[in-house]
Amino acid sequence: MKPHITTLILDFDGTLGDSRALIVKTLQETLAALHLPFKDEPDCTATIGLPLKEAFIHLASVDEEMGERCAKTYRRIFDQNNHPGSVPAFPHVVDTIRELHRRGQTLTIASSRGRDSLPLLIESLGITPHISLVLSANDVKNAKPHPEPVLLTLRQLGLKADETLVVGDSVYDIEMGKRAHVHTCGVTYGNGTRAQLEAAHPEFLIDDFAHLLQLL
Repeated sequence: MKPHITTLILDFDGTLGDSRALIVKTLQETLAALHLPFKDEPDCTATIGLPLKEAFIHLASVDEEMGERCAKTYRRIFDQNNHPGSVPAFPHVVDTIRELHRRGQTLTIASSRGRDSLPLLIESLGITPHISLVLSANDVKNAKPHPEPVLLTLRQLGLKADETLVVGDSVYDIEMGKRAHVHTCGVTYGNGTRAQLEAAHPEFLIDDFAHLLQLL
């Protein structure tokens, strides 16, 4: 039996936008700029979904002060690397967003990305008119996997947890949704592996964003 879903809380990086190459390149260039040890793509990819400071603490084993310095440097380099078209939508994302909106679904985004880049990236995909609320890392005190982004979304829009579905590509998204007692759906085409997502036990696991149309 299909759940009665009226609202989707969507991750951005690895779920809507294919930003992996841009993020990995920027992470590696940040490490080089600060004379920190090189990290390969799998190590960098494993940090996607965490707030920047926490990502660098995890990736480079630095303290909080250095993590903040890394985050500041990353933002500067990201702005240099982020050219138009650098973060394309994954296949079927835009058409599916439009169809879900046409069906009356409330669509929101909760991302660990900062507000300095998130709205522009959403706009670049052409989906801004269909999104009712965008929460960035700057809008919460506790980032994923803490449930605050979901709980804040529910509170601001007057939504019901049992009618809400979190969709994301990482275990952080799934854990966030579970801790907020909403429905959860993992996507396998992003930065998290199928095995990692299966271990997090989402209610649903899809290989194509368009498969949401069959779930709802």
